[in-house]
Amino acid sequence: MTEIDLSIVLTFFSVTLAAVFGFMALKRNNKADTKEDASVMATVIVKLENIGIGITEIKNEMSNVKNDIKESRERLIKVEESAKQAHKRLDEHLEREHDIIVSKGAS
Repeated sequence: MTEIDLSIVLTFFSVTLAAVFGFMALKRNNKADTKEDASVMATVIVKLENIGIGITEIKNEMSNVKNDIKESRERLIKVEESAKQAHKRLDEHLEREHDIIVSKGAS
């Protein structure tokens, strides 16, 4: 073999070897990227689950608040009815016992 043939063979061998190493490095980087992507995705999933749990807790608290408001409204209605009856009884007592006439619009 001549010197030129040897240099062509060595060049071809070097280029082939560089291509193989380049391919191996690319494959290794893809694996590392895949691992990193999986790690990021797992973190996102965990955070989304935590947000979902937080939303569920807020919904439960809102339901409790709605029930408390409903109970308070019912109690307020009863208190107003009781106050109205008490005023009526007081007006009747004043008219009967003390001859004080209470106007109907005042109660």
